[in-house]
Amino acid sequence: MNCRKAFIIETAAPVPDEWTAGYAQHLFLRKGGSIVKKKVISSMLAVSMLAVTLFGCGSQPGSGEATGSAGGGESQPVQSSDTAGGDDSQGGQAQASQYQTTYGSKMFDNVTITVELFDRSNAPDGSTITENKWTEYVNQEMNKVGINVEFVPVPRWDEVTKMQSMVAGQTAPDLTLTYTYAYAEDYFNQGGIWDLSEFIDGADQALNMKEYLGQEVLDIGRNADGKLYGIVAKRATTAKSNICIRKDWLDDLNLSMPTTPDELYNVVEQMTKNNPDGRNDVLGMIIWNAWNLRMAFSKIAGDPTAVEIASTEDAIQDYYDEGMRDYYRFMNKMYNNGLLNQEYYTMSEDNFKSYIVTGAAASFEYAVNGSVDVMRGSLLKTLQENDSSADIVSIPPLKNVNDGKQYSAAYASGGLIAFCPLTADAETVEACMTYLDWMCTKEGGHVLYHGFEGEHYDYDSNGVPVVKDAEYNTKDKDWIRADIFLVGNQGYFATVDDFNACTAKEAPGYEDHVVANYENAMIGTLNHDSTYTSPSTPELITDINLVKDEYQVKCITCPMDQFEQTYDEYMEELKNAGVQTIIDERTEHAGN
Repeated sequence: MNCRKAFIIETAAPVPDEWTAGYAQHLFLRKGGSIVKKKVISSMLAVSMLAVTLFGCGSQPGSGEATGSAGGGESQPVQSSDTAGGDDSQGGQAQASQYQTTYGSKMFDNVTITVELFDRSNAPDGSTITENKWTEYVNQEMNKVGINVEFVPVPRWDEVTKMQSMVAGQTAPDLTLTYTYAYAEDYFNQGGIWDLSEFIDGADQALNMKEYLGQEVLDIGRNADGKLYGIVAKRATTAKSNICIRKDWLDDLNLSMPTTPDELYNVVEQMTKNNPDGRNDVLGMIIWNAWNLRMAFSKIAGDPTAVEIASTEDAIQDYYDEGMRDYYRFMNKMYNNGLLNQEYYTMSEDNFKSYIVTGAAASFEYAVNGSVDVMRGSLLKTLQENDSSADIVSIPPLKNVNDGKQYSAAYASGGLIAFCPLTADAETVEACMTYLDWMCTKEGGHVLYHGFEGEHYDYDSNGVPVVKDAEYNTKDKDWIRADIFLVGNQGYFATVDDFNACTAKEAPGYEDHVVANYENAMIGTLNHDSTYTSPSTPELITDINLVKDEYQVKCITCPMDQFEQTYDEYMEELKNAGVQTIIDERTEHAGN
């Protein structure tokens, strides 16, 4: 599959200069001039008020366009001065950069930056999310260049709501985080956050960041005009999802590993109805994420352009990809034959995990990071404490029912995005970018994620960090490492192989399970998530998702003889909610 080198986010329609309360109504007008449904107006009111507030956060940065190349070649020695200049090595067009953002190139005068930090309420005794060994280390290193870092805790699972309220109230941290690129893009288009181009794109700027992230990842945070509205974290791997299965039951029943949806159905049916342990509470399959199972039915998985249009948004793909009818028909059959939890749609993640650890799940699909937690022994180990013969393994992607090929759903190459609201002044933004640049160094990101050599890890003969004491690491650093390390999703690694090997080393006794988990999730043609947000998406997506949430349940749980009618109704309701408008916009973007 030929994947694009970068996903460029298209700018929404220009925003009028008159940001009055009356303009809120304009935001709710469709192109044809009709007002969207009241439930969308209600859900979007906060966004419109936010937009008005954002424009008043401060004046647009007027420090000029970025100069120089944005290339991410080898790191160059930093200049120890406040006004480091330099020639553009790629064309001689660069002038001295106004802002010095390579760590060590500028001594700041005791500048304090506020940085959002996701809080999972998991701090060990004696520590808090903001006061601990690692926040102290951050400040130790940043104080060397005159920067103080104050962390602002935000509940991880409430980050979007909290972010919206903070930005609307002009209390957002200088460095604000989200996994939802559309919000950062909208804030930028509304004139509420900084264009970071002038802090990053100069030939002498952010050298560590350019080397670590690479141009492809950096460009994910740009709009169609090349403006850099956010810094995107690099994913150590784009592996996204796995189907996992009870290997011991396969062996006990003399069943082969399933390679197609039909084979999967037959296998889990036998495990459910002829369970080798004699249990009558076994479910054939539980699903938290169905990304790869959907790929086995997709009719567009082999078409890169079509994949970019549909992305992996369920509602968009459901309408655009004709193969999804067969996917839901398959799920409906499983449900009606008692192979799925009869109230699966109300299942919490804790309930999902309980099926696994109690041995009540014959198979499941889970996000790859969730699956590796199972495989590294947290859930599997608990299961094995009660049943020593139990074993869970991931399986390669099922062969597609249309062409017999294997397709894997995959994340985009970027994860978290960090941006700077206009409430931060220019020097503060400069310091924020310097902070992220430091994180791209071995003394920064590598230490935050892996810890200290000799204390937390030693290198093996292949140069892979090997955990010295997993229990100690869990309590000392692992609880915070993923959230404090902002420029890399899943850790500081040079290559995917390094990531796989190191992650496996964290699970003594389960190394093969972990490696296979990640490798199986990358087999076949990869269908990467798109980072593109079409202009009409913010206006329409609430209605579309309401339809999706209602009809996905109906399509799976309705009597089998009512499936076709129910699915036709689903398609009609998606059409009425405006899904075709988004598809048309995504189609135009994909063709450019």
